[in-house]
Amino acid sequence: MSNTNRKLSAATKIAQALHYLDPETGAIVPPIQTTATYARDENYTPRKPYWYKRDGNETTSHAEKMIADLEDATDSLLFSSGMSAATAVIDHLDQNAHVVVPRAMYHGVLHQFQTYAKKNRLRVSYYEAGDLDELNSVIQNDTALVWAETPNNPDWAVTDIAKAASIAHAKGAKLLTDCTGTPPCATKALNFGADISMHSATKYLNGHSDITAGVLSVRSIGPYWDDIALSRKIQGTVLQSFDAFLLIRGMRTLFLRVERATENAVRIAHHFENHPLVETVLYPGLASHPGNAVQLIQTGGLFGGMMSLIIKGSPQTAIDVTRFCQVFYPATSLGGVESLIEHRATVSGPDFPVHPNLLRLSIGIEDVEDLIDDLEQALERANS
Repeated sequence: MSNTNRKLSAATKIAQALHYLDPETGAIVPPIQTTATYARDENYTPRKPYWYKRDGNETTSHAEKMIADLEDATDSLLFSSGMSAATAVIDHLDQNAHVVVPRAMYHGVLHQFQTYAKKNRLRVSYYEAGDLDELNSVIQNDTALVWAETPNNPDWAVTDIAKAASIAHAKGAKLLTDCTGTPPCATKALNFGADISMHSATKYLNGHSDITAGVLSVRSIGPYWDDIALSRKIQGTVLQSFDAFLLIRGMRTLFLRVERATENAVRIAHHFENHPLVETVLYPGLASHPGNAVQLIQTGGLFGGMMSLIIKGSPQTAIDVTRFCQVFYPATSLGGVESLIEHRATVSGPDFPVHPNLLRLSIGIEDVEDLIDDLEQALERANS
């Protein structure tokens, strides 16, 4: 007997772009709205919600609605990059506000915090990602924002979002979580207590390495959210309609892609965990990983495709592994259908706290045996 009261799953809703259906034509794919401006009505009143493309457009709004649905959010805002989303959050903070961030995190945002601190724009304190005791020790009574990246790039340390939220809220601070490595089909950060959920939508949400985008989502809206939206408008960083169209296209296969990437990553992590040429495998999906139990709760077992290998030998040995890969692309980014490998110290620069032999892997959806064989031959060549 059918259950007519059953709510549709997130996977179904996203696969159908929220069951999009054009009422006039029957089209099932959301169109690209390319106009840069909108005519006012007969009373010279703007036709809400748009009046100029810098405020948004129908295609971008539809992508935002899809992400808000995924996140169980009240609202989502799309930006032209993950960095522009981060900038909007940082810029809405008061002059000399106190923020707490991980020592190691996505290097672009970390560099921005460090730059603002040098200019006396913000006061910044640091904690080791995943170390809630240290987080509790550095947060202050006037802290405005706690930034948590979980799993943390590039060592994939796991922060307990619910406990971090409790620490932040006890001091009146907001918690922002960057869960780019485990998109909202896996981790719904707002449901664990985060105030703002951020993703580089360039990565898993889009999944095809053909746009840059960032998104912020919130459960509770208010003046601070209006301020962030105003920052996006002033900076002109709303996601453009063609990129939003590609993002919608990408999100429709999100669940399938992340499931396959996770399946591949688990196989690869187990294969290389005790490999004679690999010192350490950093992957939260391994039982040996210190954050495995927390990440199991936060992802429901959908650990994602991000991992790092610390290679035995010299830093040049690690670099050579990337050079000798024939299936993995030696490229920066993550979360696409294709597998990528990079020597993180080279990309992040000399001031970033990362092991000199760490290789960051973004595991894609290819045949896993091809990926394992490729890493094996590259390791063998690099050590010959």
